[in-house]
Order: sequence, then structure tokens, then C-alpha cells
Amino acid sequence: MSEVTKANVESNYTGFITVRTTSSRLPNKCLLEFGKETVISHVIKRSLNSGIRPILCTTKDSRDDILEKIAHELNVSCFRGSKDNKLQRWYDCAEEFQVNHFHTIDADDPFFDGAEMIESLNLLATKGYDVICPTESSSSGGASVGYSLTKSIVKQAIKGTNYDTDTEMMWGFLEKVSGIKMIILPEGQKDDLKLRLTLDYEEDYWLLSTLVRILGNNVSRTQITEFFKKNPDFRKINYFRNEEWKNAQVNKSI
Repeated sequence: MSEVTKANVESNYTGFITVRTTSSRLPNKCLLEFGKETVISHVIKRSLNSGIRPILCTTKDSRDDILEKIAHELNVSCFRGSKDNKLQRWYDCAEEFQVNHFHTIDADDPFFDGAEMIESLNLLATKGYDVICPTESSSSGGASVGYSLTKSIVKQAIKGTNYDTDTEMMWGFLEKVSGIKMIILPEGQKDDLKLRLTLDYEEDYWLLSTLVRILGNNVSRTQITEFFKKNPDFRKINYFRNEEWKNAQVNKSI
């Protein structure tokens, strides 16, 4: 059985905050200090401030007990499911909370754009799609928006998997679903900035923690963009890691 903590947070938009404490490159990165918060408490509060109902979606691994405790302290819902089968965890969470569509919020992306996420969810709900993929700039390291998914398409994607199947590279499982209706979210504000705002390496933490120290936890994506336009050399702190990160993503999916 899953372990569930429930809280009453009203919103038409639901985000599953996907997070585990186990990480090889940067241990316990979701618990690192981040301005006035930890990374995970920052992500939860950014969701709430964006008008998104967060459900912290983690695993039954005892090392993730601390995450359930944090969710309880912040009065948000928590679901605990499969460690490796992320798609199964999402589906079981959607079943538990009676959610028919949701957005995936990666705890590695602390400066996500809530408005983009809501735009993605609205597109999913009104145009009959099964999946709205992140913008190209987000998928390239900009880390502004995740995936919007229907519970139905996740159910189809997990056919043939078992509870312990590794579905970390979940798009490969989605793409195999016959007749899937899927598009990439159109870019909002076009600019030539190439930024890496996801958290995987030590250099990522140097950059992101510096941004939150200078700009604060509640900074908007527009303010972040303006900061990098005025201080273009800041991107050099971690952008060199982007190629390594992309290659790691490709290798995981093989």
C-alpha cells in the first residue's frame, strides 16, 4: 500500500513534485540550503505562490522519510510509491488523489515558471492532447517547465512494466503508446540566452544558490532573464556542464 499524507490545498492546477533524496552526482541536493529555504521547501512554496496545488511525489525508501516530514510541516500532500518506476508512482498518485491531469515539477528545477506550467495544463485540458512536452529551451537546460500529462496516457505507458521497472527516462515509454497526441509547448518570450538552471552538479548549485542570494526566493523568470542580460558571464559558472548532462540523458534512454 502507498503511504499518503493529505492536505486541503485548493487549485484547478495540480503539480506532482518529483523528488528523491538519493542522488549520485550531488548527494541530498533537494535538502541543500537555498536562500531562506531548502531546495525542496523552496520548490513547494514556489508552486503554491504560482497557483499550483503541489503534491510531493516521492518513494517508499526510508531515506525519503524526511521529505514526507517536510510536506507535513508545510501542510501539503505527499504520496510515496515506487522507487524506480516513476510513471507508476505518478499513476498511483493520480489514482489516490483523483487527479485526471497534472504537471510534473522536477525538484531539480527550482526556478521553474509557474505561468508556463499553467499554460501547459490549459493547453492539455482544452485541446485534447495526451502530453504537452516542455519548451525546447526548457529541455535544453533552461528548466522552466515540465510535462503536462493525462492519467489515462500514463496508464497506457506503464502497460508491460512492473512495479520496479526503471522508467526514469519516461518519454521513451510514452512515445511507444499508439496514437498518442503530443506536442511541444511553444516558446513564450524568445531570446538568445542559453542558460543552465537545473540542479545536477556542484557548479549548478554555485550558480543557483548565488542567484537566490542576490535575487531572492520569489524571483520571477523575467527578473532572472534580465539579470543574465546584464551579467552574461554568470552563465559560464555551469553552462559547460550542459553537454555532459545532455549526453547522460541520452545514455540513460538507451
